[in-house]
Amino acid sequence: MSLRYVLGDMFLFYPFPIIKFTVMMYLITNFLTLLGAFLIGGMEEGADTVSKRNEKLTVLCYNIHHANPPSKGAGFIDMDAIANVITDHDPDVVALQEVDVNINRSGNIDQARILAEKSGMKYYYFGKAIDHDGGDYGVAILSKHELSGMETIKLPADPETKSEPRVLAVATVEMANGFRFVFGTTHLEVRHESNRLMQVAAIQRYAESLTLPFVIAGDFNAKPESESIKALDKTFQRTCEDCAPTIPVINPTRAIDFIAFTPADYFKVLRHEVVDETYASDHLPVYAELEVLPQ
Repeated sequence: MSLRYVLGDMFLFYPFPIIKFTVMMYLITNFLTLLGAFLIGGMEEGADTVSKRNEKLTVLCYNIHHANPPSKGAGFIDMDAIANVITDHDPDVVALQEVDVNINRSGNIDQARILAEKSGMKYYYFGKAIDHDGGDYGVAILSKHELSGMETIKLPADPETKSEPRVLAVATVEMANGFRFVFGTTHLEVRHESNRLMQVAAIQRYAESLTLPFVIAGDFNAKPESESIKALDKTFQRTCEDCAPTIPVINPTRAIDFIAFTPADYFKVLRHEVVDETYASDHLPVYAELEVLPQ
């Protein structure tokens, strides 16, 4: 759009110079205002596109030891200590393991609900693994963003091993910009590698059934060089390669808590951190920042 086009031949109708000048300035001002609005609108649209392409997803993974600090007695529960770890990192989603709901040893409280409330998470889901001490014991998802399709999936094990039942809890997360993904938390077999291999295979089958990207976090009870984690790596990209140890909390020696995702081309790892929090639990928390890549 040219200034000549805006002004046209209007000066022909204004024979006096002062009137011509006033009209000209009025039209020029309006032209520049419209031009500026057009340019700013285009810049905002471009910025919005960039922000969607560079959406960041933050994840915290924490085996909370039913909020019983190892340095305290068996009946001591410190929910604030766990909640503080969550709020300090302000993640989008949290994967928790060893969560008590209405269990005698922790005071018959719903730890999933209380941690969601204390950490400012609007949504939560508890996945029960077993009956324990009068209540339910398992894993939990906390989220800033709306959850749907929540499900607790039983993981397999050899019945002859008489192992503790294990589960994968999953939910679909929809972020503010519309990006959707499946988030899962799990706590695998502690004693038998053969069971862990079966459980990883079940998680892989579930991942392959999805049409959305899948982010999983949990206590895998296996080191990176184990056969079960090698199997996991065939489907998932972990947020660490040379993974820092997560247990024990004092002088840790083993990395067994991981965050991973699939497909690999949906995310870029911006940050992976094992949090130096030695009081609240017998595991160190794991925090990751992921960039959501354009598809």
